[in-house]
Amino acid sequence: MAVTKGKFVTVEGGEGAGKSSNLAFIRDLLEQSGLEVVFTREPGGTALGEDIRDLLLGHKHTGMARDTELMLMFAARAEHLARIILPALNAGKWVLCDRFTDASYAYQGGGRGIDMSRIQALEEWVQQGLKPDLTLLLDLPIETGLDRAGQRSEPDRFEVEQHAFFERVRSTYLEIANRDNQRVHIIDAAVPLVQVQEQIRAIMNQFIQAELHG
Repeated sequence: MAVTKGKFVTVEGGEGAGKSSNLAFIRDLLEQSGLEVVFTREPGGTALGEDIRDLLLGHKHTGMARDTELMLMFAARAEHLARIILPALNAGKWVLCDRFTDASYAYQGGGRGIDMSRIQALEEWVQQGLKPDLTLLLDLPIETGLDRAGQRSEPDRFEVEQHAFFERVRSTYLEIANRDNQRVHIIDAAVPLVQVQEQIRAIMNQFIQAELHG
């Protein structure tokens, strides 16, 4: 994998964690620091990726095999990397992404029960060593998140899963954060939004300063 010049920031979290509001906040922080930001999401980010997103999140294929789901995620990711993420990073831009491969470990690994080594093999093949430089994990109790998500919109194919599924997702996210604590920072997303963003601002300011002046 070629050395990239920009930085890759991802935001992860379960249902109702407040990613949309906080992604906009992070984007503003980056742009206020004079950085050129490419904002994108997974699954999606490209025309093909958005079509795959519709397949994954819609209810047309509710009986989708878990291996099919996983490989569709990585197919969208391969296109995303080739078309959006790598060109932006190589041009010196900062990429801010709503979810990335940590979500595959959490949802398809933890939630669906796919062996983590199989996900790792796909990660190595598709990403060739590329990982986010910084990941913010918005964490909150499952009940709180599902209650928030239920007030927001019609549930997608993942949001109708059972409580135990989301407990496994959350547990896997926290395992990732504890194992890779230099990259992944846990944000308490159960507190009021202003307090969530205070946590985010402190981490982002430190990261930005280190990258620009370190």
